[in-house]
This record gives sequence, structure tokens and C-alpha cells, in this order.
Amino acid sequence: MSFSNQHIFNLLFEAIPEGAIIANDQQLIIASNSVAEQIFGYEKEELVNQHLNILVPLKYQSNHKTHFSNFLKNKTIQNINYELNLYGIAKNNKKFPLEISLNPFEIDKKLFVIALIIDITNRKEADKKIKNLNTKLEKTIKEKTAELKNTIKQLKEVNINLKREIKKRIEGEAKIKKALQKEQELNSLKTKFLSLVSHEFKTPLSGILTSSMLLDKYKLSNQQDKRDKHIETITQKVHYLNNILNDFLSIESIESSNVNYKFTTFNLSKIVNEVVYNANMLLKNGQKINISTDTNDYVLHQDEKILELILSYLLYNAIKYSLENTTIDIEIYQDSESTIFKFIDEGIGIPKNDQKFIFNRYFRAENVLNIQGTGIGLNIVKSHLENLGGSITFESIEHKGSIFIIKLPLNKKL
Repeated sequence: MSFSNQHIFNLLFEAIPEGAIIANDQQLIIASNSVAEQIFGYEKEELVNQHLNILVPLKYQSNHKTHFSNFLKNKTIQNINYELNLYGIAKNNKKFPLEISLNPFEIDKKLFVIALIIDITNRKEADKKIKNLNTKLEKTIKEKTAELKNTIKQLKEVNINLKREIKKRIEGEAKIKKALQKEQELNSLKTKFLSLVSHEFKTPLSGILTSSMLLDKYKLSNQQDKRDKHIETITQKVHYLNNILNDFLSIESIESSNVNYKFTTFNLSKIVNEVVYNANMLLKNGQKINISTDTNDYVLHQDEKILELILSYLLYNAIKYSLENTTIDIEIYQDSESTIFKFIDEGIGIPKNDQKFIFNRYFRAENVLNIQGTGIGLNIVKSHLENLGGSITFESIEHKGSIFIIKLPLNKKL
């Protein structure tokens, strides 16, 4: 075979970063660059005039001849993916995986093929390592899932042992038992529940388990303060977990239209005082709640417990999403038909792009993803208000605060 400008050809041929081999239509090697010689372990020009089979493992040689002939007939560029498990054989008889690209060309009416070859041994080993890591990861996930189930089982045992000492714990335990008895309802929520709040359970469950184990270590009478500290921790964690479960049960009741609203006539001040009293236990350093209205003369005909739930959600949100040393203002007033509540905070606000989704179930704004929550509270509030003939709107500026406005009829007609 002869080439014009042989010197230029040699320079270009050697500049190819892949291993390059040129063969004629008889599968005889007529040229190879230094990269190819290095890949297969041959000396310079040692491959010239050798048959291509010298580079193909014995078990693949019969198929290789057929594939080569078909390729010459088609005369098209062909990239052969490494996933096909192609192998070459080096001079020292070591077999290794490779990736190859075949390109046909003609010179002086003679047909040649240039093969570009890459040794993918390292890539194969990396793929194997990744596969092994994935296997280990799947195993770890299964183990962690089993640990979570075991932790939940231990939580039930802790609840039974402590329910005589903690009043609020008794309420939470009763609701959990009631939820467990409704197995059909719980199963319908299971998938969404686990995917959304499994991470919300891990931290409080760990705290409960740790405190319950430490309680056994403080048996002396002068260690009551330490016992009280751990009991308080358990109470807070159980209360948080109980609230999450209550949220999901509320959604199920609303969806299945099983909410039985009980309308009574009551003084609004009773509800407001109860909500604020409970919220005071959640206040951060320097936070305070300011009520600008005397509600002693305000009377409503509504569902008392649902209204307390709605007001609690909004006040707790204002506390949770506000910084220390800030004030939360509650304004309440009535007109001829409605009672209006305004919750005004100086919190982190809601990003503008997220505001249209804020009442969607499970939605959480991008600036609160690192704060505990399930993203269903406002959806529950909106659903209850609509069922009670009311409405909820809001105004918010990120980093400055939010105003949530509830409008509720004075008298809900049955």
C-alpha cells in the first residue's frame, strides 16, 4: 500500500488519541499507531502484515470474520458500544474489554478499514464498583427501614409505660390506638404517609427512645429534675408526632366526607384564649403574641373545635416561621355577617413564585424545606373553612412577613 505525503500521514496517524489500526479487505493489518501497539502489547510495526485474528480471542474469531465481511459490504461508519462485551487479546494472551469504531475508506480502488480502539478495562472496573455500591446501598436502605420499624415498635412500648405520668401523652396514645384500630383507613394513607413524613419521624423518635432509656438511670429522689427534663422531652416529641398523625387523619376524614361538624353557640374569647395559651409554650426567645381586640362580646354559631384547630394552625405557623424577638399580631373584628381574623407576623414570608401553590396539599415553599413540617396544615384549614362557609386569603413578602386573613360566617345554617 502506498500513500502520498507519507510523512504527513504518519504524523496524523500517530496524533490519533485512540488506538488506530488499518486493515485491508483480507483482514491483514497494514498499519498501526503507537497507542494501538501499546494497548495490545506489541513493539513498533510488529503488527504489520499480521491477520486481525491475532487481536481477537479464539472464541470470537469465527463470528469476527462474518461481521467483518458484512461490514465491508455495507461500507458505513459503525460504532460498537462497549455494552456488547467486546474483547481483544494482547500479545501476552491477556484478554481485555474494548470499545471499537470502524470506518471504511478507499484508496486506488482498494478497500480499507480503520479501526479506532479504546481499552475500557478501567471503565468496566468502575461500572463493577458502582454496581457493588448500589447493591450495598440497597442493603443499607433495607436495614435502615427495619431499624425504623423497630424504633416505632419501641415507641409503642414507651407510650404504654409513660401514659400514667403524662397527661398529654394519654391523649396522644389514645388517638394513636384509635388510628391503629382503623386499619383500612391507615392503609389507604400508608404510601403517602411514609414517603412524605418518614424523615419527620426519625428525629423525635430518636429523642423519645434516648430519653426513655435515660429515665431508668435516674432513680434517686434528688434526680427528679433530670427525670422531669426527659419526661418533658418525651412529651414534646410525642405531641409533635401526634399532630402529624392528626393531620393525616383530618385529610382522610375531609376526603371521605366523614367530618361531623357540631355547631354550637359560644363566646369567641374562650377559643382565642385557649389557642393563645397553648401557643405560648411554643414561643421562641423574645417572641410575643399581641391581641388587639377584646373578644368577650363576640358570639359565634360554629363548630367550636374546628375553629380552635384552624386558629391554632395559623398561630403555630406564624410562630414557627418567625424569628426570635418578633411580635405576632392577631386582629379580630366583626361586621354584620362575618367574623374576620388577621394573623400578622414578621417572619420569613413566602416566595412570590410559591404563593400560588401554598394551599396545595403536601406543598412546602422553597425557603422552609429545612424546617420541620408536612405541608398539609394550610390545606386542612382551607378545606374546613370552605365546608363552614368561610374563606382564607393572604398577603406575603419574602423576608418581611405574612398576613393571613380568615373570614367566617357569624351563624352557620344547618
